[in-house]
Amino acid sequence: MSELITAELVDLDLTADTKEAAARSLAERMLALGRVTDLDGFLADVAAREAQMPTGLDGGIGIPHCRSAHVTEPTLAFGRSAGRIDFGAPDGPADLIFLIAAPAGADSDHLTILSSLARQLMDPAFTDALRAVADAEAAAALVRGDVPPEEVAPPEPATPEPEPTPAATSAPFRIVAVTSCPTGIAHTYMAAESLEQAARAAGVELAVETQGSAGFTKLDPKAIAAADGVIFAHDVEVRDRDRFAGMPSVDVGVKAGINRPAELIAELREKAALAPAAAPRAPMDEAAGTGDGFATRLRAWLMTGVSYMVPFVAAGGLLIALAFAVGGYQINKAPSVAEHFAWAESASWAALFFQTGGAAFAFLVPVLAGYIAYGMADRPGLVPGFVGGSIALTVNAGFLGGLIAGLLAGGVVMAVQRVRIPPVLRGIMPVVVIPLISSAVVGFLMFLVVGKPVASLQKALTDWLSGLSGANAVVLGVVLGLMMCFDLGGPLNKCAYAFAVGGLADPNEGSLKVMAAVMAAGMVPPLAMALATTVRGRLFTKAERENGKAAWVLGASFITEGAIPFAAADPLRVIPSAMAGGAVTGALSMTFGCTLRAPHGGVFVVPLIGAPLLYLVAIAAGTAVTTASVVLLKGLNRPTPQPLPREEIPVAA
Repeated sequence: MSELITAELVDLDLTADTKEAAARSLAERMLALGRVTDLDGFLADVAAREAQMPTGLDGGIGIPHCRSAHVTEPTLAFGRSAGRIDFGAPDGPADLIFLIAAPAGADSDHLTILSSLARQLMDPAFTDALRAVADAEAAAALVRGDVPPEEVAPPEPATPEPEPTPAATSAPFRIVAVTSCPTGIAHTYMAAESLEQAARAAGVELAVETQGSAGFTKLDPKAIAAADGVIFAHDVEVRDRDRFAGMPSVDVGVKAGINRPAELIAELREKAALAPAAAPRAPMDEAAGTGDGFATRLRAWLMTGVSYMVPFVAAGGLLIALAFAVGGYQINKAPSVAEHFAWAESASWAALFFQTGGAAFAFLVPVLAGYIAYGMADRPGLVPGFVGGSIALTVNAGFLGGLIAGLLAGGVVMAVQRVRIPPVLRGIMPVVVIPLISSAVVGFLMFLVVGKPVASLQKALTDWLSGLSGANAVVLGVVLGLMMCFDLGGPLNKCAYAFAVGGLADPNEGSLKVMAAVMAAGMVPPLAMALATTVRGRLFTKAERENGKAAWVLGASFITEGAIPFAAADPLRVIPSAMAGGAVTGALSMTFGCTLRAPHGGVFVVPLIGAPLLYLVAIAAGTAVTTASVVLLKGLNRPTPQPLPREEIPVAA
């Protein structure tokens, strides 16, 4: 690995008078060393990045930078201008100019060095030394960190500071922050360093997550839970932003994090002081595990795929349900609306809804697989994930095949990314090499190795569930209810759900009953937990009582995951109770002959339910069974009573 910067990449007498001329002068040095292959192409990429946001910083610094396919390896060039050059900084032109060139597939080691430089630029001693350095070799050594700034420009004697006043006994103000910029090289880390310096000066505890090109390590969930607020200093979307739901926040561009961090911290203090005390977090946030074991990561990967798939299910399923409501069950035999469509005929509109919904359904397995891979390997996982999901449909491996294809695609991409490759190939890694290799490997595995066995397993499971229909409809209802409530939104739950949704593509009386039983059973756990926290609040913690309020809406909306916080805290009591109620509801729904044409929606699609009153009775019965079971089991080994808030204490008549 070559040095990031050498004496040949330093110009201490930069004569350019515009930022374009400065970038060209420094880029020519990179071209001479073979680190840039196409000067004009590279400069076009620099200009495109500059157009997104000026790269001038307060303190006389300009940092034009970009990721480019015309760069062979991460490189840094430094120029010092006596005439100063305008890079759009609020305080005027810059005399210290750094041109940062990163290949499109830059490795994390070099990018970590670049991020370290970005942090150094926030240190006045470092910039003072750059202005005082006398020769190019010394300047390069200073930037590389081979020479400390004090050897170049010794600091002036500091004025003794007064002894700090003893801190108050109250807990310190705690902040978490996320920084990111379009390139993820410089501003991301400079904002982090600036915020950290301001936090130290203000006596504030700060933890920063830098979402840069070198990858990022998520903030510890415990740090997020303990924080009084969050600062977002970003110019691209914050990844996994829902972790910070309900927290007081300041949301600004990344340059505000660099230029006025003290103001941002003060603003957040004000917002936190005005925010309601102990604002409840969303139930799924409370359920998030704090560990990083394989089981935790596997669940997160699977749920990423499912979360992106559900909107396709809802859109496609509701369109198909609407088509049946308008045109009847024979609408699936209608000719293509591209060939025949009569504006005044309801049957044509019904056919349009059905065929559009069917098109949405065709994406379910590829989207599931693609976003499982995305959860594992970020964007490089999308192409092999979608390819693997499509192959799963081709070989009839269905939902299970999509799960496995997504995991395979993510694993293959992660393996490819760990391979050391020649610098000349790094620029084409993200757009050519990784998609090519990973798609080929996933295609081989899905077509020739795992596809057919998984298809056989999927068929066996479907045949088994289908064989329980008819005379054994009640048994099928019990089995589906148990599956829906066992892992509360996990793989087994989704397997039962996929079985039900698959039947809507070619519906009959039996498949509509299955869909009704599955949705009814899935609504029971969160509704029961909400009811239990209402009738026996002392058996639950304050956080669980808060989650119980949200669980009413989640359960009514058929979001089984609303019960996860309760199951995570007490699985041995909650999960068996949920399964008991789900089994009762599934059996009753089948017994009553309830049908459902929509794949989602909860109580909001009651008009599409056959025998709706009896359907609600089945849900109420299962909810009552789960509630009674939870209360009974928790009462047998009752923990220390949890005091209710004053406003919840009942008043005697």
